[in-house]
Amino acid sequence: MTDRETRRAIEAIWRIESPRLIAGLAHIVRDVGPAEELAQDAFVAALEQWPESGVPERPGAWLMGTAKHRAIDLLRRRQRLAEKYQKLGRELEVEKELAAPDFEAALDDDIGDDLLGLIFTACHPVLSTEARAALTLRLLGGLTIEEIARAFLVPAPAIAQRIVRAKRTLAEARVPFEVPTGPELAARLSSVLEVVYLIFNEGYSATAGDDWMRPALCQDALRLGRVLAELAPGEAEVHGLVALMEIQASRMRARVGPSGDPVLLLDQDRGRWDQLLIRRGLAALERAQKLGGALGPYSLQASIASCHARARTPEETDWVRIAALYDALAQLAPSPVVELNRAVALGMAFGPAAGLELVDSLRFEPALQVYHLLPSVRGDLLAKLGRRAEAREEFERAASLTRNARERKLLLQRAVACAG
Repeated sequence: MTDRETRRAIEAIWRIESPRLIAGLAHIVRDVGPAEELAQDAFVAALEQWPESGVPERPGAWLMGTAKHRAIDLLRRRQRLAEKYQKLGRELEVEKELAAPDFEAALDDDIGDDLLGLIFTACHPVLSTEARAALTLRLLGGLTIEEIARAFLVPAPAIAQRIVRAKRTLAEARVPFEVPTGPELAARLSSVLEVVYLIFNEGYSATAGDDWMRPALCQDALRLGRVLAELAPGEAEVHGLVALMEIQASRMRARVGPSGDPVLLLDQDRGRWDQLLIRRGLAALERAQKLGGALGPYSLQASIASCHARARTPEETDWVRIAALYDALAQLAPSPVVELNRAVALGMAFGPAAGLELVDSLRFEPALQVYHLLPSVRGDLLAKLGRRAEAREEFERAASLTRNARERKLLLQRAVACAG
C-alpha cells in the first residue's frame, strides 16, 4: 500500500471511528474539548506511524489505546492540580480501570450511552443553533474544519472560532457529559433533532452558493439520525425525523436536471426516486406510529412526505389529506413557514384562490419579509389564476431575495414565462 493509499485509509477509518473514540474519551475525561484533542493526537500518531508499520488489524482499538495513555497523563495533571485544594484519592483507581486488558471491551458495553451523551452535549441548548450544527459535524460527523466551512459557505477561520467558542461555552457552563432524563429529556431531544434536520435541510436545499443541493450534508444528517434511532428506539419523534429525511432524500436524484438546474416536485421523474429509501422511510414512520400517542411535528411532516412517496403520478397525490396534515401541524407547531406550506396544499386541494387567500394574509408577516419562498408561492398561485403580470413581479422579487444561484435562475425563468 502506497503512502497516499495509507493516508486515504487512515482518513476513512477516522471518519468511521472518531465519534466512538471521542465519545469514549469524553466519558473518561468528562469534557468534549479535551476528548477531541486526545482523539486528534491519536489520529496524528496514526498518520505518523501507520505508513511505516501498516494499518493495524484493529485500527479503532489502536487509536483508543493511544488516546488512553494520553488520557491517563491528562487525568494525572488534573489530579495534581486538584490536590492543591483537596485529597481526591482517585488516581490509582482511574489508572487501574484504564490499564485493564479489557478496557476496549468495557468501553464497547457503554458505547451507546457514550454516543448519546456526545450527541446531547454537542447539541446542548446553551449553544447557538449554528454552533450546535458545526460542533455536531465536527465531533460526530468526523468532518474537518474546511469541510464544514465548505458545506455552509462560511470561511474556515469563522468555523474554527465557532467550534472553539462552543467548547469553551460548554466547559464554562459545566455542561455534564450525560444523557438527560425525566422532563429535561424532551427539551434536550428537541434541540438534537433540530440540529440534525438543520444539517439535512442545508444539504437538501442549499441556502446560498452555486449548487441546488449538497448531498454530502444530507448523508451526514441521515447517518446521525439513523444512529440516534438505534440508540433511542423508544422516542417516536426520532423515528419521525428519520422517516422524513429518508423520504425526502429518496427524491434527490430527480431534483436536478442534467445541467444541475432544479426540478420542481410536480415535474420530477418519479421513476428516479429511490424506492429503497422510500421503504426505509415508511418503515420508520410506522415505528413512530406504533409507539403510540399523538404524532409530533417531524412525524406529521413525514406523513406529508409519505403522501407524495405513495403517489405514482402527481395527479394521484392526496392533497386533501396533505392539507389536513398541515392543519394539524399548524396547531401543534404554529409558524409562518408552516402556514405558507399549508397555503400551497390548500391551493392544490381546493384551487389556487383558496391558497392565495392564505398567502395574502401572510404578506406582512415580519418573519417572512425576506423569505424568498413567500413571493415564489404567491407568484405560482397568481400564474395559475391567469394574473401573469402580478405573478412576474412576484417571481422577480423572489429571485432578488434568494442567495442560491440555481434557484435564482429558475425563478427568473418563471418570470420570463409569465411575460411570454
